[in-house]
Amino acid sequence: MKASDLFVKSLENEGVEYIFAVPGEENLDLLQSIKNSSIRLILTRHEQGAGFMAATYGRLTGKPGVCMATLGPGATNLVTPAAFAQLGGMPLLLITGQKPIKKSKQARFQIIDVVDMMRPITKFTKSITHAHNIPSLVRESFRIAVTEKPGAVHLELPEDVARETSDEALFTPERIASAVASKSALQKAVEMIEAAKAPLVLIGAGANRKQNCEALANFIDHTGFYFFTTQMGKGVIDERHPHYLGTAALSSDDFLHQGIEQADLIINIGHDIIEKPPFFMKVGGKKVIHINYHPSEIDAVYFPQLNVVGDIFESVSMLSELLQPKERSSSTHFKEVKENVSKHLSKYLADTRFPMLPQRLVHLLRQNLNEQDVVSLDNGIYKLWFARNYPAYQHNTLLLDNALATMGAGLPSAMAVNLLYPERTSVAVVGDGGFMMNSQELETAVRLSLNLIVIILNDEAYGMIKWKQEDLGLDDFGLDYKNPDFVKYAESYGAKGYRATSDNHFQEILNSCLQSKGVQVIDLPVDYSLNHEILNVLIKQKQS
Repeated sequence: MKASDLFVKSLENEGVEYIFAVPGEENLDLLQSIKNSSIRLILTRHEQGAGFMAATYGRLTGKPGVCMATLGPGATNLVTPAAFAQLGGMPLLLITGQKPIKKSKQARFQIIDVVDMMRPITKFTKSITHAHNIPSLVRESFRIAVTEKPGAVHLELPEDVARETSDEALFTPERIASAVASKSALQKAVEMIEAAKAPLVLIGAGANRKQNCEALANFIDHTGFYFFTTQMGKGVIDERHPHYLGTAALSSDDFLHQGIEQADLIINIGHDIIEKPPFFMKVGGKKVIHINYHPSEIDAVYFPQLNVVGDIFESVSMLSELLQPKERSSSTHFKEVKENVSKHLSKYLADTRFPMLPQRLVHLLRQNLNEQDVVSLDNGIYKLWFARNYPAYQHNTLLLDNALATMGAGLPSAMAVNLLYPERTSVAVVGDGGFMMNSQELETAVRLSLNLIVIILNDEAYGMIKWKQEDLGLDDFGLDYKNPDFVKYAESYGAKGYRATSDNHFQEILNSCLQSKGVQVIDLPVDYSLNHEILNVLIKQKQS
């Protein structure tokens, strides 16, 4: 069999449905093999678009998404999606082409060491030097990509190797289960929990796996513990739960931290040190139990006293069996914290000023979207408001990136959502800065006949950096720009464009978009002027 055919057969053997790609001439044999396969090629307008879509596929399904690019600049454009998946725990296979490695007539044209470039930002990277190695390397790549913590892997297929032949057989895919935590660790956890007066549960990014949702909900219901989440732990448990305190969108000083500070034990499930710490440990302070697939990494603000290492589903299920519910006086305090958080978060929900406050947008979207609908965020200051104010009712229905926190991923992520789940409403909420970094993917979305709502928060500036600039007392300098006419821009791609002029007008546009098909872009002026006022209130309350 031709090596490129063997490579694609190996991908089919792993259950690959899509390859997101910007092919180059070094990929042409592979492209021909894809044409003759069951795999659907999704042609994008930039390698970042392909990589972000593939990474989001991995995030949503738990199976590696696959993207492809050529050598040189094609490969370098996949660096950001590789880091996005690696830090965010999303299984992803990156495939790049290369000039012939055995006999080349083009000297060093476009050639860089892609394998070495990918090494710091992937779990595994390899150049395929012989067709016979293809089945084993593809199988190994998929195994590594999904093993906790999931992440990015990379294979380079040179064009001369792609044209070789091989009679190697395929390997049977096998998912390796995570180990189970030791009985001694679980028993020690039970002892620490029973001795605690005010235990509090934290759900982090590592717990955000579909198979963990039911076990975690049962654990909370059985024990009666209150819980909060990190940004990437949102939605693991329905956030309408009466014991949900909120999401830690800030490292400290938020209303939620009144509860965290009073806890004497944090049961930290799925903590990933990649995320900003939602609390800071001090020597002699509160105790922490770390429950995860792997041991904790120790740093100056996180050094748990107990590691319960193993499959999270199994660990939490066994703790539910071992623990007996009991009343604690701290429940009254946590209930008061919950009421206080809810009161502050609801303060601006009915504020109809225009340009629109981000809190108001969050409220309107939550009102109008169903439980299973998905909001995909790009990166900007509005991410803070969604993390704090948008209750997620199901797993992976608010997609945000609190790991690499890259701009440009919001639109491609929402496109992947609609491709996978056409029955759900898919909404991309993007800043004007992040949108323009991959706005060309509107053409891809229109060509694929996707149904998608894109809300562009327009403040004509890199708003989050301006917020930090002001916070540091620096001059307002160097961060403003002018945007194109987003309505005409959307229409030039064959999408529908709208510009909101008031709160009521936006609601009319949103309702119309929710009833319509196709790609629809809404230009929404946004008001970030209250960011500092609200944060100053938090800080003053903390100091008092």
